[in-house]
Amino acid sequence: MPILVTGFEPFSGSTLNPSQLIVAALAESQLSERLVLEVLPVEYERAANRLEQLIAQHDPHTVVCIGQAEGRASISIETRAQNLDDANLADNVGVTRNGQKILNPGAPELPTTLPVDALLAQLSSAGIPAESSSSAGTFVCNHIFYVMQQLLEGTDVRSGFIHVPLVPEQASEFSGKPTLSLETQVEAFTIVLSYLERA
Repeated sequence: MPILVTGFEPFSGSTLNPSQLIVAALAESQLSERLVLEVLPVEYERAANRLEQLIAQHDPHTVVCIGQAEGRASISIETRAQNLDDANLADNVGVTRNGQKILNPGAPELPTTLPVDALLAQLSSAGIPAESSSSAGTFVCNHIFYVMQQLLEGTDVRSGFIHVPLVPEQASEFSGKPTLSLETQVEAFTIVLSYLERA
């Protein structure tokens, strides 16, 4: 059984998305044989549907979804998904959602099933800036996170979402926002995925 890892394409007019770059780098790594890697569209419905298809097709033991969070300086392991789509930003097909539940009826929040503390300890010991976060936002990242947690609730499949900072190549596009090198971000996920494979 593999680990399923997803990133996202660029959105909102950007030319890069660090999560997409991380997935591309992992595809060239020694871990690649034991991973299923995919870049999802930044579209509410298509992203969630594709993630569900990938889970059904590959029967992973763990799912790690990655997304960009401009403004964050650390690898951020999300602890909960909210049952809410609420963003002024449109997705890549122009859909804007405000104050809309993802599933109705559905729990207000669903927790990650990744071993957050253990992963943070692994990253900290490698000198990589990392933190837990209780808000994955209310855009497409949180949308697929919530759909995934609901889908996998009660199963043995561990799953969760990790936000990453911008890469330095995006500095001119996001003036004043913190960045973290792609090399460090790829190292972080090599550590995370190696631990999840063993644990």
